[in-house]
Amino acid sequence: MLNIDSIDVKILEVLQENARVSISELSKRVNLSLSAVSERLKKLEASGIILQYTTILNPEILNKQLAAIMMISLENPSQPEEFLKFVQENPDILECDYIAGEYDYAIKVVTSNTVELGNIMNRIKGVSSIKRTQTNVVLRTQKQLHSISPTATK
Repeated sequence: MLNIDSIDVKILEVLQENARVSISELSKRVNLSLSAVSERLKKLEASGIILQYTTILNPEILNKQLAAIMMISLENPSQPEEFLKFVQENPDILECDYIAGEYDYAIKVVTSNTVELGNIMNRIKGVSSIKRTQTNVVLRTQKQLHSISPTATK
């Protein structure tokens, strides 16, 4: 594991706020030279700490205002291939987590309305390996982060 210090943490925090920040602005914010910031960025990228740079879209503007969490139980959890193929092919499924407990998977679906959610639910229930589902509509998101918080490891 790569040790990161408080300067690396600050670089990562700035990038989490705005991944398009210039190296010049980043160097000002962390109080380091351009070359030192560039080297640290290369180190963080090469180590795998930074997985990717991405754009986060506003679901409301794109008419994707309805979110639901679906719990999925499979007939045979050791053979999830058909279900996982469906998940990968469906762009309205934003997240799929293999979980412990009464259900095998939790998925997050974001779509435009209840009719579309119903259509997705029916397609999911049509996957032969699914034993049962439970759907919870999200009324309000209280907290949503897109990445973990960086912490120094020294």
